[in-house]
Parts: sequence; structure tokens; C-alpha cells
Amino acid sequence: MTRAVILVLLTLPLFSCQVDYNLDISLGDNGESFASALNPIHPSNFNIDQPELDNIRREMQRAVDSGHISGALLLVGNRDGAGVLETVGTQTAKGETPVNKDTIFRIYSMTKPVISVAAMTLVEDGMLGLDDPVSDYIPSFADLQVIDSETGTSSPAENIMTIRHLLMHQSGIVQQPFAMNAPLGPMYRDSFPDVLTRPDQNAVDTNFMEAFNAITAQELATRIGGLPVLFEPGTAWHYGHSTDVLGAVLEVATGETLDIVLRERIFDPLEMRDTSFWVAQPGAFRIAEPIYGPMTDNTKPRAMLAGGHGLNSTTEDYARFALMLLNGGSFRGERILSESTLNMMREGTLGPDVSREYFFYGDAGDWGLGFHLQPSSDDPDGPHNFGWRGIGGTIFVVDEENDFYLVYMVQKWGGPSGTPFDNTIATRMVYEALRN
Repeated sequence: MTRAVILVLLTLPLFSCQVDYNLDISLGDNGESFASALNPIHPSNFNIDQPELDNIRREMQRAVDSGHISGALLLVGNRDGAGVLETVGTQTAKGETPVNKDTIFRIYSMTKPVISVAAMTLVEDGMLGLDDPVSDYIPSFADLQVIDSETGTSSPAENIMTIRHLLMHQSGIVQQPFAMNAPLGPMYRDSFPDVLTRPDQNAVDTNFMEAFNAITAQELATRIGGLPVLFEPGTAWHYGHSTDVLGAVLEVATGETLDIVLRERIFDPLEMRDTSFWVAQPGAFRIAEPIYGPMTDNTKPRAMLAGGHGLNSTTEDYARFALMLLNGGSFRGERILSESTLNMMREGTLGPDVSREYFFYGDAGDWGLGFHLQPSSDDPDGPHNFGWRGIGGTIFVVDEENDFYLVYMVQKWGGPSGTPFDNTIATRMVYEALRN
């Protein structure tokens, strides 16, 4: 991997580790060996000088020492193995267990790429079509309406919402926290009539989450199908419940619940044994918690299997998923997805006829079929890496051009501003390290 082509990675924190190269990768100062099927390799494969890496680690530790996070773990690897691995801190603010390879994190929206890959396996098997109407699977979408945000009136949609639109986040489906414009935002909130206490916008409301988790993915999709969309499908990008609806579509298409779909198509083939929608009690002591919060309780079985944000995972488990993507859809000789399908998922979809008004990155980057795409060099028209992040602070990135993947796990929820270390700061520090 050259220094020139890695300069615009999507908010990548990179760290070194002390390694016994004849044994397992160690987890930084916590000192636990990382016994893994991911082969340990020398961190010099990544061409970042040790002094700069030490500086990044110091800043990461400062985030712990200053009380912004309790702990975090970072894994960087390529097709040859895992070569950059580091941890700081503990699983919980008051606990003594160091963050380690078995620590379980809520990955929130990093669930979405997993669902998207599962959907594309169904497409390859002929069980789902990218241009199938969503209403073929969720009938409430048949009478689709588009809202006028200024007047609050709705009119019949001219375009048919398809599976492709769900993957591209061009369905017009939004999500209440991302749709504060009246009146569509309140419509999403009020689609849960069984919630008596409305959720505070800056915290997790227990009553709301209990009501949300008490319904199934298909019930959620049916409720959303009865609401208007923000724009004609295919004409703009907007973050929201599209992947939650996609998860419900997968259930209808297969006749199985989403956890079974993912287990059969993703988790078992990749040996992702610690990735699930909730954590059974024997594993609850492994869950990372933020200093501030609270985050959602991920130990209770629930009806809701949320395709947009519901999974919990470990760093190694998600690294297996990332390595499969880096390998063009295969892992240990077992093919999850064809390389041609994965290449299609990595193609940008925000063309000149698609509004970027609500796109988080303005004119930078693009969106594929389930992934955020970011230039992997200073050439915006050059190769792109792909990945996504979770609202709890996690992120993964895969850079095929430079033979590189990264998984960063942390649980950050609220708290004081001005953290000495986050993904943005890590990116800037990596730029500086690579330029030296």
C-alpha cells in the first residue's frame, strides 16, 4: 500500500501494536493475545512510521483518560492477515475488564451493509429482484404517496419504489431523527400509537424503544408503507428506515426470520459466532458500555429484528465480514457473493439526476448498493473505498485498490464535546503520518 493513494480514507483511525510475530498479535497495553484465524502480519505492511502511530495511540488513550470513552479496539488488515491492532481502556467505565477480542459492541448502522450483502445473495439466487416493487413483499407500499413538505399535503407517487431504491437510500423513506421538517417527522414518531411518552430527541426513550422492539420488522415496514415518502423514489438520497424495510422484505422473500437469514447466508459461512440481534445472558459480561447514555439494552430477546441498526458484534467477527468483501466476496475459499455482484454494489448511484441535498458528505463521496463510497486518493474520480459506520462510534472501511480493511469499535453516546480523539481526528493524524 503506497502513501500517496491512502490519503483520503473514510475517517480511519490507524494504530500500531506490539507484536510477537512468532505467536499471536497482542492487544496493545492490555497484553492479551489475539488468537485468530486472521493471520498476524508485520505492521510495516501498512507503511506508517512508528512515531506517528505512537502519537495517535497517545491521543486515543487521552480520550479514555479524559473520560470521553471507556475503551476502544482497532483492527487493520489486508489479504495476508491482520497487522495493526490496538486497544485502550476497559469495557465499561466502572469495570476492570480490558477491551479485548471478545468484547461485544452495538454496531448500530454497521448492520446495514450486512443486510445489503444478504439481500444481494438472494438476488443471485433468483429469490429477489433489484427492480421488484417493494409492494410485492410489503403490500402497504402499493398506494405510495409523496408529501409536500411545505403544505403537508400528499399526492400519489409517479415512480414505483423498488428493492434497488431501498439499497441506495433513494426510496424516499426517512427516519424521525433525520426528518425534523414538519410534518413528515412527527408522522414517523406518531406511527407508534402505543407509545404514550414521546422520545426525547437527545436520548434513548425507554418507552419508545420498548414499543419499537415489541413489533416485528414486517409490522414496522407495514406501518412505514402507510406513510408518505419525502420525495419520488430514485430522485434523491435520504438516510432512514430503508434497510429496516429491506430486512422485512428478506423475511417475506425467504419465509424465515431475519436472524435465520443472516445466520445461514452470512454468519455461519464467515464463522461470525458472536454477531446477533441480542446477547444471551452468558455473554452479557462481555458487552461494552458508554460512559454516558444509556444505550439500548441488547440483552433482552425482542420481536424487532432491525435490519437498519439491530446487530451486536465483535471486532474479529466484523473483520471476517470486511475481509470477505476485500477478497471479492469469498472467505477461506467459500464464496458468499460473486465478485461481479460486489463490484456492482461498489458502483456510485448518486448521478446528476439524484439530489444530494440530504447527503451527509455534500459533493464528496457517493453511495452504492448498501455502502458509502469515499475516494481513496486525492483524485475524486479515482478508486473508492467503501464501508459505513454506527452511531455508537464504530466504523469499518474496505479499500480494495490498496488491499486494506479496517474495523474500529467503541461505544460513544453523548457526553462532553471536545474529545481528544475521534474518527475525524484520527483521519487528520493519519494524513500527517503518511505525509512524513
